[in-house]
Amino acid sequence: MGKSKTTKLPTPTGADAPRVISKKEAANRIDRVADEIHTDIIKKFRKPEMRFPIRALSNVKYDPKKGYFEMIGKEATRTLSYNTVKTFAQSVRLLATTKNDLLLKNDIAGKREVYYNAKSWGECRFEEQPESDTLLDDMEAMLAINREQLGYIPEERGGEVTGPLVVIDRDPATDEEIKINCAKLGTGAWSIPSQVEHMRFETKAKFVLVVETSSLFQRLVHHRYFETANCILISMSGVPTRACRRFIRRLADDRKLPVLAFTDGDPYGYGNIYRTLKVGSGQSAHINKFFCVPQAHYLGVTPQDIIDYDLEDATHPLEDVDIKRAQDALKNDPFIKHHVEWQKAIGQMLKMGVRIEQQAFAKHGLNYVIEEYLPDKLKKKTFLP
Repeated sequence: MGKSKTTKLPTPTGADAPRVISKKEAANRIDRVADEIHTDIIKKFRKPEMRFPIRALSNVKYDPKKGYFEMIGKEATRTLSYNTVKTFAQSVRLLATTKNDLLLKNDIAGKREVYYNAKSWGECRFEEQPESDTLLDDMEAMLAINREQLGYIPEERGGEVTGPLVVIDRDPATDEEIKINCAKLGTGAWSIPSQVEHMRFETKAKFVLVVETSSLFQRLVHHRYFETANCILISMSGVPTRACRRFIRRLADDRKLPVLAFTDGDPYGYGNIYRTLKVGSGQSAHINKFFCVPQAHYLGVTPQDIIDYDLEDATHPLEDVDIKRAQDALKNDPFIKHHVEWQKAIGQMLKMGVRIEQQAFAKHGLNYVIEEYLPDKLKKKTFLP
């Protein structure tokens, strides 16, 4: 397989790289919350309260100059009362644990560990893990610090990476630098860890290609497509995890690389997987600036691809849930409502009444996606915003 022709890709644009918060500053923000509670009780003789941004799509706006969903200011208030005393106590205890056990000791904890650690909290222990998960989200929103920087690690896998990229990690015990060459892993790929803030990168790749499905990613790895296209390949395996999105964002910012997304051609691929990668979500609007990838453009699969690549007999009818998801996106999603190109694409999909998977290109041969589709799309540069 020969080298692809030089292709000029979209210039990376979007939000400035968000600042990494030091452990000292994070601890200081917790202290300020504690001081406000103390002042309310001791000096102002009133019920203390905590304020949290409302995490919902109804409380966000899309600013294309910033490149992500951001809060529009609606807040919820948690005031200490007879009905909220347990939740309030849990919130204060969680703040204290975060500062004393994680930040000051440079330690880490998973969500499940937080739940079990609270079993020693007496009457303010959590009965079920969703309680502790919700308060973790509240704390993250209140402090305006993504919880990875507070020491909390996600349980899910971060994604896989291969191609011309050297990741400069460090040994947590000795702080010694460790260089990982993602092009020298044989038939496998490097797994993105839960914490990526400290990493640095070396690469001469032209762009990053993020892929939804593991099977297509493995085909690209098997045939070393990253050599043909001089790109870094990243597998999302569905909606990308926080670690995966943060890694892509840090890599794109650090090396000034464009990012192209390749998902199934359905409402979930457009409005959940790609939209979450590009601008974030309403539920996570308080930390979208850390996890969105404004540099991203959408390569495919688009409804027009079905026509252009003769795939009409390799599609599936839209189900009711698909139609509802597409209609909701057109009506309520600030990102979709901003971009006419996406409105036309989703409208075309609804009119055609079908969805399509990445693997549909196998109709023309198992490696058609590598030999024809991807080179053609890169040459035409017909990317959606």
